[in-house]
Amino acid sequence: MRRALGAALSWDDIDFDVIHGPVVDPMINVAMDETLVEDVAAGRRKPFMRLWEWNGPQVVIGSFQSYQNEIQQDGVERYGITVSRRVTGGGAMFMEPGNCITYSLVIPTALVEGMSFEQAYPYLDQWVMEVLDKLGIKATYVPLNDIASEYGKIGGAAQKRWANGYMVHHVTMAYDIDAIKMNEVLRIGMEKIRDKGTRSAVKRVDPMRSQTGMAREEILQAFFDHFKEKYNATVGTITEADLEVARKRCETKFAREEWVHRIP
Repeated sequence: MRRALGAALSWDDIDFDVIHGPVVDPMINVAMDETLVEDVAAGRRKPFMRLWEWNGPQVVIGSFQSYQNEIQQDGVERYGITVSRRVTGGGAMFMEPGNCITYSLVIPTALVEGMSFEQAYPYLDQWVMEVLDKLGIKATYVPLNDIASEYGKIGGAAQKRWANGYMVHHVTMAYDIDAIKMNEVLRIGMEKIRDKGTRSAVKRVDPMRSQTGMAREEILQAFFDHFKEKYNATVGTITEADLEVARKRCETKFAREEWVHRIP
């Protein structure tokens, strides 16, 4: 029906790549959520699903959040945390190497043509729910953009749509979590400092490791294989040239004080 009414696409209309990594400095992944979308829009790269890897602890805050409302600066300094601001909305994510599973999906916005945001989120993550079910992880999609079990939140999604006809949809899910450290870095449940800035919802987290004995690497491989098979995707790569573009974007935008600390 969507296709009959307009320019909507289906999954089968899209030629995908599926990418894992590479391991990069924490802020590079955030920058690539912008630079690689530009490449796809320009026809230099196919739409893709990319599993993140990173080499240091980080907090990624949403585009519309206040740094002061989300971050405890003394905790950031104590643990050597990189704080970055992504282009999408949503809440703050505490992400240590090995403790999270994060992916970015870059697609034509025509794939969700005619859908509300509430419909688009679970539609784009249906393949993930299938993987979790295969792995024995009991999860449901909770509107607007949370993946949760009966014991708490497993992960959350966020999106940004550009005027060039493409969008990024990404999800971070907790595999394991250092709750003590997270509570010393994020201002979870603490009094808001600024009137502006969307606050992260205070929700109990239920890491995937609590439901499965699988290693993170096994879960990542299951994600990779399922997406590849379901959408007949080709294995793609991130080149050194791609990384250099992302590094320069960090210098001009993502690592700059005015971006990380901007008041939405």
